Amino acid sequence: MKVLMFGWEFPPHISGGLGTACYGLTKGMSKIDNLEILFVVPKAYGDEEKQTIELIGAGNIPIKVTKLGINAPWVKKLEYIEANATLIPYATPEEYFKLTREKTEGRHQFIHQDEEGYIQFSGKYGKDLFSEIYNYSIVAAKIAEQYDFDIIHAHDWLTYPAGMAAKYVSGKPLVVHVHATDFDRSGGNVNPDVYRIEREGLAAADHAIAVSNLTRNTVINNYGVHPDKVTTVYNAVEPSKVKNNGTRDSNMDEKVVTFLGRITMQKGPEFFLEAAKKVINRMDNVRFVMAGNGDMMQRMVERAASMNIMHKFHFTGFLKGDDVFKMFHHSDLYIMPSVSEPFGISPLEAMQSGVPVIISKQSGVSEILKHAIKIDFWDIDKMANAIYAMLNYPSLSDTIRTKGQKEANNLRWEESAKHVYNIYKQFVN
Repeated sequence: MKVLMFGWEFPPHISGGLGTACYGLTKGMSKIDNLEILFVVPKAYGDEEKQTIELIGAGNIPIKVTKLGINAPWVKKLEYIEANATLIPYATPEEYFKLTREKTEGRHQFIHQDEEGYIQFSGKYGKDLFSEIYNYSIVAAKIAEQYDFDIIHAHDWLTYPAGMAAKYVSGKPLVVHVHATDFDRSGGNVNPDVYRIEREGLAAADHAIAVSNLTRNTVINNYGVHPDKVTTVYNAVEPSKVKNNGTRDSNMDEKVVTFLGRITMQKGPEFFLEAAKKVINRMDNVRFVMAGNGDMMQRMVERAASMNIMHKFHFTGFLKGDDVFKMFHHSDLYIMPSVSEPFGISPLEAMQSGVPVIISKQSGVSEILKHAIKIDFWDIDKMANAIYAMLNYPSLSDTIRTKGQKEANNLRWEESAKHVYNIYKQFVN
């Protein structure tokens, strides 16, 4: 079976959990016999996980192809396409799925190409995001015309138009993977353009995969998708590169409590701040770290200053790769107070690293974890009490840490991959 898979980012060039999840899932799927993956992103940098990946140029106009030769036991074949090509314009975003059928001039937006006929993709989330999404869908149609495959898999709303385009051209079944919805990101105040893409992608799909029952219910109730069309497949975590038995590598006498994630409304950073203030009022030997960046970063810095806790509070900026595990190695406790978290891989990484975790009940990962403290994101008093208890009662924190580490280590991408493969087999003979 051959899978044409569309993503938006791939390690090490990531801004959150989407690229991490795509990497983990494809790695798990590579262990399934007779399953090949053609993985597409808007922009390839040439250094994707270069410890295990070799990028080799293998094509030209209309699509520049490179192949990843990965010298690792789990790899069979994975091709990685840099989506640059000589393409015709599209007329309007609503017609993106008609793609290469006719040339339209002088009426609407045109695709911008360089002197060599390539579309330039940033592969990021900037002001031209919607243009890149629709340009990407046009390239997807070209790829679907030129490659042989059995099924299409599109990750998150950014790639739904690409998946729809590939289905339109090829007639092959489409599976969309819902890692988050705009109801999670916006708190219910959805962007109508994003919602439209999500709704159309889910309607066009033959099946949808949700990363948790929380997300599955959102897809069913807010997008009108029939329950039989949506299956929950939980995320997992990569085996930890850093061994940690819970002993911190630190000369500080103070306890360290860490928030790690995007500093946005969805992640609940203000609740972390409020709980930190209550804990600081009760004990002195503690420091709080907010690792990440986002649109609420400046507001959180100003709020911490106004609360007079900056002497106990640190902002690190965005962390990725080994820096994440280094941060965990200095942490006594990890907090994820998300308002609406479709899944949440970071708590699993913390648990692997020997760090006990407190997570919100409004997270998908809370559905599967047994050895984590679960609290409503809005319950600041209970969160502060839990933080205080975990820092001051070693027997409690040791129990959560040791059992949690074992639990996280048993959540493997190979199992998630098998579930996805079983979904594929429903649509591919």
